[in-house]
Amino acid sequence: MEVKVGVADTARELVLNSSQSQDEIEALVDAALKDSAGTLSLVDDKGRRFVVPSARVAYVEIGTADSRRVGFVT
Repeated sequence: MEVKVGVADTARELVLNSSQSQDEIEALVDAALKDSAGTLSLVDDKGRRFVVPSARVAYVEIGTADSRRVGFVT
């Protein structure tokens, strides 16, 4: 699952691939945004943890995992 998090006052977005489902990620985002003093904490496929203060989250885009294509298309 590809997740993009926009952080306020920064030009780049945080992009990570997670093994969690869309519903699990949405529940984490909802819980984090309810408390403006809290944090949004996500873990990627490699076990790295990303923590963003809830007050700084501009947007969250939850997409599907994009499978890489190998070879040439004719």
